[in-house]
This record gives sequence, C-alpha cells and structure tokens, in this order.
Amino acid sequence: MKTQNDQQLLDAMSKNPDNWKGIFYYNRKDPRLIVPKRNPYLGWTFNFASGYVYLFMTIVLLIILASEFLF
Repeated sequence: MKTQNDQQLLDAMSKNPDNWKGIFYYNRKDPRLIVPKRNPYLGWTFNFASGYVYLFMTIVLLIILASEFLF
C-alpha cells in the first residue's frame, strides 16, 4: 500500500522537467509504467525508461499487423 509520502514523491518525479525528453517521459527511478502528462488534464503517457513499455508496444503492433494480414 502506498503511503502519502510515496505518492508525493511519484508526483514530484513526473513534474520534474529533467525527466521529460520533449513529449516523452523517461525516468528509470520511477516504477510506474503509465504516468500523468505534464498537464494532468491532457491524460497519461508511458514511462519510456521501462522495458515493459516497449514489450507492450511491440505486442500491440503485432496484434494490429496480424489482424490486418490474417483476417
């Protein structure tokens, strides 16, 4: 269970401009896969420092390609 301090630390990480590479969020210390964008009203984005994000994106791409060519 996350404590109040843990949540504040995670929020501070996602608001730190050093963790943003243009429109991409990249922070190896942040354990979350999906983080709020700089402006939280605009939605969420992936933490591109996590290898699981690339695995997820590859699987989605393979599903799209398979549905296009197999069905």
